[in-house]
Amino acid sequence: MSGQNPFASFEKSFTKDGTVYKYFDLASIDRKYDQLPYSIRVLLESAVRNCDNFHILEKDVQSILGWTPGLKQGTNDVEVSFKPARVILQDFTGVPAVVDFAAMRDAVLELGGNPEKINPICPADLVIDHSVQVDFARTEDALAKNQNLEFERNKERFTFLKWGARAFNNMLIVPPGSGIVHQVNLEYLARVVFENDASDGSKTLYPDSVVGTDSHTTMINGLGVLGWGVGGIEAEAVMLGQSISMLLPEVIGYKLEGKLSPLATSTDLVLTITKHLRQLGVVGKFVEFYGPGVAELSIADRATISNMCPEYGATVGYFPIDENTLGYMRQTNRSEKKIDTIREYLKATQQLRNYADEAQDPKFTQSITLDLATVVTSVSGPKRPHDRVSVCDMPEDFKSCLSSPVGFKGFAIAPEALGASGEFQWDDGKTYKLHHGSVVIAAITSCTNTSNPSVMLGAGMLAKKAVEKGLTIMPYIKTSLSPGSGVVTYYLKESGVIPYLEKLGFDIVGYGCMTCIGNSGPLEENVVNTIEKNGLVCAGVLSGNRNFEGRIHPNTRANYLASPLLVIAYAIAGRVDIDFEKEPLGVDANGQNVYLRDIWPTRSEIHAVESKHVIPAMFQEVYSKIELGSPDWQTLAVSDSKLYPWSADSTYIKRPPFFEGMTRVLPKLQSVKNARCLLYLGDSVTTDHISPAGSIARNSPAARFLANRNLTPRDFNSYGSRRGNDAIMARGTFANIRLVNKLVTKTGPRTLHIPSQEEMDIFDAADRYREEGTSLVLVVGKDYGSGSSRDWAAKGPFLLGVKAVIAESYERIHRSNLVGMGIIPLQFLSGQSAETLKLSGREVYNIALPESGLKPGQKIQVEADGTVFETILRFDTEVDITYYQNGGILNYMIRKMLA
Repeated sequence: MSGQNPFASFEKSFTKDGTVYKYFDLASIDRKYDQLPYSIRVLLESAVRNCDNFHILEKDVQSILGWTPGLKQGTNDVEVSFKPARVILQDFTGVPAVVDFAAMRDAVLELGGNPEKINPICPADLVIDHSVQVDFARTEDALAKNQNLEFERNKERFTFLKWGARAFNNMLIVPPGSGIVHQVNLEYLARVVFENDASDGSKTLYPDSVVGTDSHTTMINGLGVLGWGVGGIEAEAVMLGQSISMLLPEVIGYKLEGKLSPLATSTDLVLTITKHLRQLGVVGKFVEFYGPGVAELSIADRATISNMCPEYGATVGYFPIDENTLGYMRQTNRSEKKIDTIREYLKATQQLRNYADEAQDPKFTQSITLDLATVVTSVSGPKRPHDRVSVCDMPEDFKSCLSSPVGFKGFAIAPEALGASGEFQWDDGKTYKLHHGSVVIAAITSCTNTSNPSVMLGAGMLAKKAVEKGLTIMPYIKTSLSPGSGVVTYYLKESGVIPYLEKLGFDIVGYGCMTCIGNSGPLEENVVNTIEKNGLVCAGVLSGNRNFEGRIHPNTRANYLASPLLVIAYAIAGRVDIDFEKEPLGVDANGQNVYLRDIWPTRSEIHAVESKHVIPAMFQEVYSKIELGSPDWQTLAVSDSKLYPWSADSTYIKRPPFFEGMTRVLPKLQSVKNARCLLYLGDSVTTDHISPAGSIARNSPAARFLANRNLTPRDFNSYGSRRGNDAIMARGTFANIRLVNKLVTKTGPRTLHIPSQEEMDIFDAADRYREEGTSLVLVVGKDYGSGSSRDWAAKGPFLLGVKAVIAESYERIHRSNLVGMGIIPLQFLSGQSAETLKLSGREVYNIALPESGLKPGQKIQVEADGTVFETILRFDTEVDITYYQNGGILNYMIRKMLA
């Protein structure tokens, strides 16, 4: 049971404008405090404030206080508990959370409990932002058409979410059409410092911190709010008042010096940092930025760097709060009174940073330095976000990729096919030609860049100069602009650049995650046929953070991340293998060559426009109405029942089977016996490969399921929109067209049913194994589950019957999600792999688990057709073991509610 806080004597207060503000004086607890990294101080404050020797133990506080630069993960691991201040859910990953909460209410009722006990305890915000697909582009009414289609396709799901907002306490739903979750979080939802009302009339102050169901939740670290992505399952537990069990991290100090060149953008900087840190290896670690160069970066620049934290692999990329942070709060219309209170609190707790003062620099596990002046114009690709290429090197790099063997930097185009091309006719009656490297998608999209006025205004200014020079974009290139919030549209209009963007085809097509998440929509049929008939490696260029194979569009085999300015530049050029220094973009009215340097705005030019047009009144205007939603949202009729009225006919919302057969009594642990390998995979299998995402292919098991319910392909919608229906999501698990399964010869979502030696769709094979009563395992390589945090990347395999995964290594969030679904994550011993053990994936697998006495990280024996080998049990904490013993984290929470 909860007890008195042993650190209550360290609570202090100050009075401001007649209000008493209470806080914990962390510095007085231990003199080591001022040596701690600022990110660790946030963990410490949460532990001190929440310490009750039940959820948070006194030893958690002492462990965090004892953080030292000598801490090495894997050598002297220290487990601690952390209670975030709030949870943020984005659209697609948020729906399953609400579905699970609704199903938990039913389960509690069926087991004899009170269903209304199931409510978010920790504040939860859900932003509907992933629903829009770019069906219409390059037309002035594209926005209205796309949003109308969005509502038509998703009305049932939106109705369910609106029901959830009414049925559950402590949950805010931000309606569709408002913006991308991470930008709305940055501009509106983030508190920076919480003010909670106390019963005695005072207010308690503590740092804002957040976990979210998207890996790019890390963007908020640019505002000094500690936050990272967790599995949807883990986020649901936090919503139910549970703490996060985590390993105390190493903290890498990343020192920034100097200034960016006048022509460099924040995108160039983040791509440089991403490659640097990925090479260094920061998975599972905190990165904290310091040094005088940080003060040269705007909060939007910092947020861009923090946003791509998952791409460089760290848990967070943290920027401690400084006066620039408080200035951003003022710019985004936070009140002056609140800002003054925050400043006083941060000073009192030594959490306000002066980047120019070296005396404030804490101790780090390791420190590295980047001179901002060395950053050059860059892109990343063609298949991974950390494969940075200087723009000046792009022509040779792309040429090399064409002929290199299939891999992250290769397409294996035969020598005789390097000059391949194809022609097609467009609606204007003209004939156009495509080659390798031709751009067919150019999208200004994604939270990474659309939250940053400098690059968005820069793109608009470049567009203006391009139009004035008479430059145009080929009509077949699918261009689009999807702002991260209404504020972006506001300042683009006020600065006068919208007409020039539209002239080039960059019409606003919607608000939310679009091309970057795979919602690029269809390409014109003649373009697709030309690409496929001639085997062309055509390109997408986007201002996003993810370009994994198969993610952006099936017909863009090469995809490059770039600043919004470069997106427009490559669209004008029409190809990615252009040498911008030597080759012109076109000619002006006088027949003079126009080069990229002739239309590229400098940072000072952009800053002048930004200072004039990005003002607090814009944020007030946009966010004062954000919770109202559109007229369509306001007129949605929803049930007042506290239990959701499930419909057996629904193909969007379905009660999940996770709690079927559940009992109050804890079940006994059982070993995995006579299991078959469903998939035998290599390295860097991402959640994009695993989790259902993008459009539903017409020949897929999910399509057959929907067709059997009289839906036409036009109404299939995307997997993301149907995440509330487990029957569809199970059928879409591992449905990625680029999946390489060593049990079959061709790339795609196919596998071998080993007993019959029949090749079939993965779901069909799993279903046959289920009918035969056979358990399943996955055998995979390194970095299994990298990419966005997606709960269906664990829920899907669970529904397919997967009991264990045997991998060389795991991505942090995905391993947690596997545990949360009751799947055993096993890891090959160092130096061993499926290849070194000569496993073929055709064996029968037996995994021996002890009935009691499971320990984190213990050795577990696996037997595969006579080959016996040891693995590491990747239950990293005692909490992991508890979740697994209960059959998953949600089952644990139900039993806890019933106790």
